[in-house]
Amino acid sequence: MLIETFALERWMTRWELDVDCDIAESGILPLSLDELFGLLGKDIAAEIDREIHRMPLAYSEARGTQALRSVLAATYARADSEDILVTTGAIEANFLLFHSLVRSGDHVIAVSPAYQQLHSVPRSIGADLSLWDVRTDDGFAYDLNRLEALLRPDTRMIVLNSPHNPTGAMLSQDQLRDVVALAERSNAWILSDEAYRWLEHPGGERLPAPLHDLSERAISVGTLSKPFGLPGLRVGWFAANPEVVQAAWGLRDYVSLSPSGISDALARMVIGHRDMILARNDRIITDNLSTARAWFAEHADLVSWSEPRAGLLAMLRYNLPVDSVTLADGLARDARVMLAPGSTFGLEHHLRIGVGQRPDLFAEGLRRTAEYMRAGRF
Repeated sequence: MLIETFALERWMTRWELDVDCDIAESGILPLSLDELFGLLGKDIAAEIDREIHRMPLAYSEARGTQALRSVLAATYARADSEDILVTTGAIEANFLLFHSLVRSGDHVIAVSPAYQQLHSVPRSIGADLSLWDVRTDDGFAYDLNRLEALLRPDTRMIVLNSPHNPTGAMLSQDQLRDVVALAERSNAWILSDEAYRWLEHPGGERLPAPLHDLSERAISVGTLSKPFGLPGLRVGWFAANPEVVQAAWGLRDYVSLSPSGISDALARMVIGHRDMILARNDRIITDNLSTARAWFAEHADLVSWSEPRAGLLAMLRYNLPVDSVTLADGLARDARVMLAPGSTFGLEHHLRIGVGQRPDLFAEGLRRTAEYMRAGRF
């Protein structure tokens, strides 16, 4: 299999351990175990602490434990434990689904710009890839007319991501129903990357239901990483019909085999008591959105953004005569601030910004960014 270099991940690996203020981070501020147990409360924390300390460090159930799959299935309107496969992050779920359902020559439509995996993996399989562009004259938004124009009788899969990485665009419930109706014309699968599920903005729009709730041919991918601040547990999953689960599970036997037993147990506890963590998210998002709005207003001659409708990510557009990699490298090297280059998403003169960082570091990162940009030493 020949595959393109993952430009964003390689760029972030270069800088992420050297900066003071990572305000490109795509997830909510990561939790330590002490912080997680503090949010869950003394009794729940004691229960899970006893469980993981007594647990043999053996292989865990290959598709995720029955207990975890049942807890996850209960978050969907039309799923049971047989419809769930637990994976090593959402990134493995997407990889397995592409390789289970797409063959060389198949027509695939994928949202664009996107996390590069959603384009590079189907291309590496040999798919005929069409890009569903969410760029507009004044920002970013999904346009169902564009999707309809790309659809063909032989379309095998439609790939979407909402709330959208990297722009913050979002599909409404009615739009999702329209996507399902369009997919049914070609009997196409829909891979819905729902990494930002549960990340609503306080006082903002409600997120629509997971796409798997609407159709047997819709697959919902989820993760602990973005909404729960637990990327180090490496727990993702997808909800699909049992035939898809079986096909991806058969491929997964050759890749990571099974989740970590400790991660599985912690994931079950987190999903079952998620409201305590989501309340913490609300505080972080509220503070950072307020800071960002004031900063963009103060520096409107230099930068602008389309504020995300949900999730954590947006694209910062800048008015400077420098390409995004050069600017992002300079910010990381000289100001010790991480803002991801837009060129890794095909969006030059943009930087990706995330509103999930610790609020004081987020504010300091923006302060340094404006200072560096105005100094013009890049």
